[in-house]
Amino acid sequence: MPSGLDRVREVARRDKDARFTALLHHVDISRLRRAYWDIRPKAAAGVDGVTWGAYGRDLEANLWDLHGRLHSGSYRAKPSRRAYIPKADGRQRPLGIATLEDKIVQRAVVEVLNAVYEGDFLGFSYGFRPGRGPHDALDALAVGIKQKKVNWVLDADIRDFFTSLDSVWLQKFLEHRIADKRVLRLIQKWLSAGVIENGEWSETVGAPQGASASPLLANVYLHYVFDRWARQWRRRHARGDMVIVRFADDFVAGFEHQGDAKQFLWDLRERFAKFCLELHPGKTRLIEFGRFAAGNRAARGLGKPETFDFLGFTHISAKTKSGRFMLKRITISKRMRAKLREVKDQLKQRRHLPVPEQGQWLGSVVRGHLAYYAVPGNSRAIRAFRTQATRHWCAALRERSQRHRLTWKRMDRLATRWLPPARVSHPFPEARFYAKT
Repeated sequence: MPSGLDRVREVARRDKDARFTALLHHVDISRLRRAYWDIRPKAAAGVDGVTWGAYGRDLEANLWDLHGRLHSGSYRAKPSRRAYIPKADGRQRPLGIATLEDKIVQRAVVEVLNAVYEGDFLGFSYGFRPGRGPHDALDALAVGIKQKKVNWVLDADIRDFFTSLDSVWLQKFLEHRIADKRVLRLIQKWLSAGVIENGEWSETVGAPQGASASPLLANVYLHYVFDRWARQWRRRHARGDMVIVRFADDFVAGFEHQGDAKQFLWDLRERFAKFCLELHPGKTRLIEFGRFAAGNRAARGLGKPETFDFLGFTHISAKTKSGRFMLKRITISKRMRAKLREVKDQLKQRRHLPVPEQGQWLGSVVRGHLAYYAVPGNSRAIRAFRTQATRHWCAALRERSQRHRLTWKRMDRLATRWLPPARVSHPFPEARFYAKT
């Protein structure tokens, strides 16, 4: 039998102007229970200190109590706990860690709202959507650059995006599709709950990064501010081919003509300024890129085409042995060095453990790295990562004793036993893109 969300999804797909007046009843006990089990058991606790395991000791009673408060209107969102993680540029990224109950409610409501908005979101939007991941965005970008007439690439990033979301505009965007006042009040409760840092409460601006509902709200905001506008701009103003791929607040646009690229960038800055957004000046660049970039730059006496970074990979205009254009993707060197430094520090802290335990941990790290970065054309980088991880492991084991007997021959046996081989595991972008699209 079709579920209620299936009917919501069908109405949203068929009628783009429909407004949904009754959605909260879809947040039932089963959906709350499923949201609880989807949370990682080791997830950090919020300001109330309630952990996943503690909440689950009396799970059914807690869920029924939460369900009652949610539908009676007595549910109150608690402030988030402020935490920081390091960014690639050395700064600290502020995160808001919600309480366990808030995580459960947000996940359940997001599942309901996804049924409405998945039919609205455009094809070049890939971030934080069901069934879509970063490699889907990478495949689409690679196919677009190779199949379309792309000569110029705009690599853009929105400055402090999550803290720049305007709640008034977000409310207006949500009301285009959501007419259920209870759901809109829930979202306002999350946005106005604030954050606690060093025991003091402060008001939050935008959507707290790290909350379960923030990715969906960000996609809704950018859907109306950027996606629909960019699609219309491409239809009305672009004189040549144009491709767009967006993953959250990071997007890349390719153009056939330089004039189109410059006009798009100019109009985009004006568009963003209207909705309280700004392009990051240090991370937004317009570069010459594509199959003709090397020849055109050589004719003008310039060097090789510039590269750009997107979703962990540096994209390079390269050529095959036969001289044909090839889009080469390699691991961003800064990220690989940072990860290897982290591995080195962790191995120093774990060097007192038995070798099998160290091997299992390091094997999981290398396996996770290969699962993401083992794409065609990146063999040298993934082999270098495995080799350097092995060397750091060898150094940590040798430091356990001043009279070690660990030779490289034995180290090779340990690496073969515990670390996966560095092999390409992803298909070529065209194969996966055409299979999915």
